[in-house]
Amino acid sequence: MNHVTDPAPGEIGDCYRMAFTLGEHSVRHLRRVLRMLLASWGMTGVAEAAELALTELATNVVRHVPGRWAGTIILRGQGVLRVEVSDRDERPALPARPYDGLSEGGRGLLLVEAVTDRWGVTRLPDGKTVWFECDDKAETGPPTM
Repeated sequence: MNHVTDPAPGEIGDCYRMAFTLGEHSVRHLRRVLRMLLASWGMTGVAEAAELALTELATNVVRHVPGRWAGTIILRGQGVLRVEVSDRDERPALPARPYDGLSEGGRGLLLVEAVTDRWGVTRLPDGKTVWFECDDKAETGPPTM
């Protein structure tokens, strides 16, 4: 496993990794890969939220990371999808100032927070990893009363 995600043995069902320089059209291709993986894993219930969150993280790399290099890992665990986007930019992933409701930018991580079950940032010696997780409600079933 990578240095950011360190699950216990047996927790990860499937994993897809890629590392490349992101361009203007890369985000669309990442969404397509994610959509195909989720369909093959039977996790289409989290597809809309996961695609939106991945779009925001990849777009942040395209807009803010010099060189636009990113590593992406898509993991399927027991009832959970985890997506990680790593880059070599040491600047924080959080907006420098609070979103004021009028700015054109600065909403991406707010959207990630709104559509995922968990998200966070892990600092690395040469950059950071921004990750999110979506619980597969279909696999875990409805909450019990």
